[in-house]
Amino acid sequence: MKILLLDDHALIRDALRGVLAELVEGARILEASDCRHALRLVEENADLELILLDLNLPDRNGFEVLADLRRRYPTISVVVLSAFHDRENVLRALDLGALGFIPKSAPREVMANALRLVLAGGIYVPPEALASAATRTAKPVRPVSPADVGLTERQIEVLSLMMRGKSNKAISRRLDMAEPTVKHHVTAILKALKATNRTEAVIAVGELGWQLPPSPE
Repeated sequence: MKILLLDDHALIRDALRGVLAELVEGARILEASDCRHALRLVEENADLELILLDLNLPDRNGFEVLADLRRRYPTISVVVLSAFHDRENVLRALDLGALGFIPKSAPREVMANALRLVLAGGIYVPPEALASAATRTAKPVRPVSPADVGLTERQIEVLSLMMRGKSNKAISRRLDMAEPTVKHHVTAILKALKATNRTEAVIAVGELGWQLPPSPE
């Protein structure tokens, strides 16, 4: 597995390299301290699978870089790291397609668990963002499974792929389903979760603690 670390602090890159070495045996770690170097590495390494992206870069806004990467290289997973992990930044990063948001202040064990979740196909959201969502969306009765909110087996499959950051087009290909049908299922899922967009749906699933079945291969 080939992974790119994009952060202008060498100590952070060293720490991440150590964590990744424990999680991914034989991983090849590439490093860049600025966006220009990072984009050159992305272009030169077609087999790159994961980018760990610092939002505070010396030569470009991190959110702009995230949006650019997701648009130009949709098959590469991107996880954001930042010292600024307020709810607004977390939601913005997830809206732009990040598969996780890891605070730089997180303990090594938390960072490792977050990366382990992403590598397994999940999306990591910091507990503080989930706590905000829980306060905002607290309900008298807490649904214990997707079926409790009326989701069908097919919609649960769609939700599982949504949790992996897949677009409607990618979901339609994976499930051999017409894209308008996928859109219909996504609308039903958002309604069931009382979410207005995919990011809120991801946070809702995390807050509810649902363990979704593996997405279809």
